Amino acid sequence: MSLFLRNNALQKLCETHLSSLSREEELPESLLRAALEQGSMVLLGNPAHPRLEPIVVGQPARVKINANIGNSAMRNSLPCELRKLETALAAGTDTIMDLSTAGNLTAIRRAMLDACPSPLGTVPLYAVAQKYIDAGKDPALFDPRELLDEVAAQAEQGVDFMTLHCGITERAARWATEEKGRVMGIVSRGGAILARWMRTRRRENPLLEHYDELIGIARRYNVTFSLGDALRPGAGADAGDAAQIEEVIVLGRLARQAFNEGVQCMIEGPGHVPMHEVAGQIQGIKKLTRGAPLYVLGPLVVDSCPGYDHLAGAIGGAIGVQAGVDFLCYLTPAEHLTLPDAQDVKAGVMASRIAAQAGEIALGRPRALRREAAMAGARKNLDWTGMKCAALDPNMMDDRRGEHAGEEVCAMCGDFCAVKMARP
Repeated sequence: MSLFLRNNALQKLCETHLSSLSREEELPESLLRAALEQGSMVLLGNPAHPRLEPIVVGQPARVKINANIGNSAMRNSLPCELRKLETALAAGTDTIMDLSTAGNLTAIRRAMLDACPSPLGTVPLYAVAQKYIDAGKDPALFDPRELLDEVAAQAEQGVDFMTLHCGITERAARWATEEKGRVMGIVSRGGAILARWMRTRRRENPLLEHYDELIGIARRYNVTFSLGDALRPGAGADAGDAAQIEEVIVLGRLARQAFNEGVQCMIEGPGHVPMHEVAGQIQGIKKLTRGAPLYVLGPLVVDSCPGYDHLAGAIGGAIGVQAGVDFLCYLTPAEHLTLPDAQDVKAGVMASRIAAQAGEIALGRPRALRREAAMAGARKNLDWTGMKCAALDPNMMDDRRGEHAGEEVCAMCGDFCAVKMARP
């Protein structure tokens, strides 16, 4: 049976938006429909999200960028988060994820949904764990019913995609911590909570045990599962270990089960991966998950550059895109250090957009090549307006040209301008 017949909400979205998405992506509508039917592409869009502008994720559609925002107990300001949301959208992100862990999370989420026409993602486990942490209790004490109710409430509220760490098993959690001696153990917050829950209860992952019910909730609202990488490597030395690979295998099976029951799925990927291993990791994950859209954090190819992790992630992201990554989650200069501010958010979005452009150039994508040709032509003619039109960040050109904006040449070369000097 067709995916669209199994998912009425998705069918209605396609009837309304597929034609415009086809024009935006410069791809035939038939190709988009076929990719959605195969599960190699997803259409992010919950009909309950007000003023939503749905997008498709999955190559050969344009590689998409996600920006994580959200407060913490140490820095908690909704106006600040809304400024970051506005900054991320202005910088060109395609989606937003609210990772807030403090305050009235329901009200914060509603404010973000109202302010964000792009798809919004969340991690429902955070909202459940917050209640226990705020009460001074162990977050691993939660009842599975609380988590299922939270997923349903967020879906009803309008969340478009959710990170659910369904693939971490009790065995793999042990491999990542007690038995195999990973350098960094578990670095996923959701993964750590679930590992603690399983260790405390001596039971299997509750998301795995209640997966059928999660599918029913998601299908009703066309919530896309972003099947989380709870055991992603947090250091290059841990990349590709048994714990990570077992989780990927489980995620592949879960993605196929959900798809067969009418729910769209993405797979979340690494993580910290040495540069020479990135392409192999991406291709392996893609194969194990039957080509489901792959959503990666980085990958970071260097562990030792705090303050510059957005650059380490952009290097890995560019290689990843060429190898098959569909969706890049940004990293900011604040990664591993503090909560990002608006300036960090813009830097992170731009680093990921550059990575996507680099990867798509390598893949020979027409849109990316047109931009490069336009920039080269404008530079040859010292056409600053043309350069600005071709730039990934036009505002940066205005900022850096500053007092010399009226000059034909840049302030670096001046009368030594090679382009001008070489003219006939």
